[in-house]
Amino acid sequence: MTPLLRRYSAADAVLAAFGDLPTHILGAPSEDLRLRIAHGDNEIYSAAVLDLHAAWAELTYRMQAYRDNPDCAREEYENIQQTDDPGFDFHLTYKAAPSIVSDIRPRVAVLREQGVNGQVEMAAAFDAVTFDAIDVTMTDLIAGRSALGQFHGLVACGGFSYGDVLGAGAGWARSVLFHDALGDQFAEFFHRPDSFSLGVCNGCQMLSHLKDLIPGADNWPNFLRNRCEQFEARLVTVEVLDSASVLLQDMAGSRLPIAVAHGEGRIEFQNDADFASARAQNQLCLRYVDNHGNPADRYPLNPNGSPAGLTSFTSADGRATIMMPHPERVVEAYHPGLDGIGVLKAFLAPLLEANPVELASA
Repeated sequence: MTPLLRRYSAADAVLAAFGDLPTHILGAPSEDLRLRIAHGDNEIYSAAVLDLHAAWAELTYRMQAYRDNPDCAREEYENIQQTDDPGFDFHLTYKAAPSIVSDIRPRVAVLREQGVNGQVEMAAAFDAVTFDAIDVTMTDLIAGRSALGQFHGLVACGGFSYGDVLGAGAGWARSVLFHDALGDQFAEFFHRPDSFSLGVCNGCQMLSHLKDLIPGADNWPNFLRNRCEQFEARLVTVEVLDSASVLLQDMAGSRLPIAVAHGEGRIEFQNDADFASARAQNQLCLRYVDNHGNPADRYPLNPNGSPAGLTSFTSADGRATIMMPHPERVVEAYHPGLDGIGVLKAFLAPLLEANPVELASA
């Protein structure tokens, strides 16, 4: 066995498992990213692994350039040959305990519509940081079986509503906007000073259509079809920006792994004044970054083509936050840089620790 292969403790265990059966070492990992084939002491083939990867992927790239946005296809193909890519780099800029113990359990409505599919993971994450998560459907609100006045928090979950034929999240939002009593109930909730709300993916798009009901959200952007012209489902890195969001206090500079799954996530502000206003009021919350920590402007590290990689926003007072990525889908995604805490738990822990009395006092 080569010295390099002996570094991997599992190799000895695998060989030992074969007992007296004949075994042969075919190769060992290479530290210089090259594939070498030798016969005895003679090297008969050598090639860079990245070059081989590019050759293998070229046909896929050519087909993708015909099917999708050709610039995105080219950017993804060129990314294969980046020799200085350090890989994922996650870390927190604050200390978050893996578990939280509290006698205070603010009630949060985990809201869903037909097609939503992230409500169970979302509820589990809120429960894990001592919220009292309650499953609430739109029909519950319409029929009067539940009312937003019973809750301190509202989370509009991700997935795909049948109303997406009118634009992502638009059908869901219209069920509120075209129902006078329901519209008044949502507006009253958003205006309560002790309430908070979170919209994720389809819920993000839905809340963006309700921005006229949300104080300080009138400058939020629209969410349009991805630049690549396809549905995107992949793991990316986001950086937490210094914002007014109550969900993200003291988290600025943290880099987190997060899942995306959407077809319409590219942001577009109505005008430059809205973007300037959002930036001036610290309403920009998250952005996609590359593995060096720079704002991602190329596909697929920026999966939808949003300018400056921006993907999350908050209201001027920080109580309403919307984001396209799915933190609930990586709720137990542990990484050494995350201090042993899942991603959505990392989002929610500062919220509960910051002001639990006010959240539970209504």
